[in-house]
Formats: sequence, C-alpha cells, structure tokens
Amino acid sequence: MATAPRAQPADFFSPEEWAAVTARSAWRGLWLVAHCWVVIGAAMWVGVQWPAMIPLAVVVIGTRQLGLFVLMHDGAHALLHRDRRVNDWVANWLCSFTLKAYRPYHLQHHRFVQQAEDPDLVLSAPFPITRASFARKAVRDLTGQTFVKQRFGHYLDRLRARAPGASALTLFIEELAKDRRFLLGNALGLAVFAAAGWWWVWFTLWLLPMATWLPLISRVRNIAEHALIRQNEADPLRQARTTHANWLERALVAPYWVNYHCEHHMFTQVACWNLPLAHRLLAQQQATGRMETERGYVALLGRACAA
Repeated sequence: MATAPRAQPADFFSPEEWAAVTARSAWRGLWLVAHCWVVIGAAMWVGVQWPAMIPLAVVVIGTRQLGLFVLMHDGAHALLHRDRRVNDWVANWLCSFTLKAYRPYHLQHHRFVQQAEDPDLVLSAPFPITRASFARKAVRDLTGQTFVKQRFGHYLDRLRARAPGASALTLFIEELAKDRRFLLGNALGLAVFAAAGWWWVWFTLWLLPMATWLPLISRVRNIAEHALIRQNEADPLRQARTTHANWLERALVAPYWVNYHCEHHMFTQVACWNLPLAHRLLAQQQATGRMETERGYVALLGRACAA
C-alpha cells in the first residue's frame, strides 16, 4: 500500500523560514494548556455567579474541551514540548487520557490521508449530505445522543456480540476497565466539586458541555477538515482543508488554530501556534491559491450539506 504524497519543505521555505516554523518551545505548549484550563475555570465561575450565563458558559467550555483535544493532538505529534517525556505527560494527563491509543491511529491517518487505509475516511466519505441529514445529526449531538453512543455504545455492542453462555457481568466489567481513566477522572472531579458544595457545577458546566456542544463542533471540525476532498488525492496541497475563521469562530468552534488543517497535513512538524506563520509564508510564495481552503465555517457547511 502506497503512502499519500508528501509536500517537501524545501519547495516552500528557505532554511531560515523552515527553522522558524518548526521551532520547538519549552513553554508555549504549557502556556496553551494552562490557558485552556483557565478559560474553563473562568466560564464555570461566570456560570455559578450568573446562572443566566450558563448557556454561554456551556458553549465556551465545550469549545475548550475541544481545545484540550487539539493540544493533545499536538502532543501526539510530539510538538507540545521539546522534551518528549514532558510532552507525553502533559498531553496524556492534562489534555486527554487517550494519547496512547490516539497516536498510532492518527499517524495512520496522516500516512494514508484520503486513501482506503485512512481510518478517518469514514468521516469524510459520505459528503455532501442533505441539510435535513445534517440537522438530524446536530439534534443528536445537542441532545446528548451522540455522546452516549460514542462513550457507552461499546458496552451494548460487546453484549450483543457475546458468545452463548458468556457472562454479561464479566463483559461489562471488562468494558468498565477500558473506560477507567474517564470514569475515575470524572468521579474525582465530582467528588472535589461536591466537597465544595457545588456538585451541580460538575454536571452542568463540565459533563453537559461534553455531551452537547463538544460533539457538535467536533462534527463541524471533521467536516471542515476533509469533507468534499477527493479520495486518493495526489496533490499534498489539496489533501486537507484550511478554513479561514473569524474571531467568533475561533472562540466558539475552532480553538488553537485547528482551522489551519491543510498546513498541518503538509508539514506535520509545525506546532499549532506556528501554523499561522506557515500560512503567511505560503501566501508569500503564492502557494495558498493552490491549497484547499474555505472562507468560513458557515460557507463550508453550506457546500457540505447541499446535496
């Protein structure tokens, strides 16, 4: 199986420019992780102080939960910190417990992007879809159905597929063991908030964003990155999409420069905070006109959901 064609840095950057866009930092990734948690904490505080602001807090927190995943994604590429041990510890324990499983899965996605071996191809292949189909998916996201299916659906799948005579309790315990970090982490969070007399905050301003806004913007992100991209695309500048995001989209849909996805696929050695610099340098080389880009998320959804 052939890997997807790669962009060559020397075709777009001088040695000095390449050194600048691929420079690793001992503090920038840590600062972004801290920023993400501070925003989550501030939004929780606002929701507690002014309950009328809870809907906005849910949106802000859900976006920063995606931000934690985005930063873990950088950790999967060993870009979050110069020291690999620090990188992996921060990505796994302060961003997402899924680093170990996510890294090989995601690197396969990069190696075979938009090819049959791409594990993410199933996310982009169905597009375009109808507006009605997207609306149904959005309703499932915002009502928590997607979250329940993704987080707990494997329990039912395992029980349905069990051999005759197999113990349902044993299978259930085995599946619980797979989710132990998620379950223990949330149990600990609930215990801390309950000890402070704010048990409801954990459900309303942590689990609710995770179960509603996070699935929706994760879906939008997946659509923006690879929907309507040709399979087996030979041009590395058109294997993924960069979506130009305004300040509101960056705040509520696309945190930490995740919208620069074409640049990320072209040059996986570039940390998220240097993707705008890479984009500017590519523009100076007049390469952005060849890239797969979209002027905004609303415009992109209009194309992807117009069948």
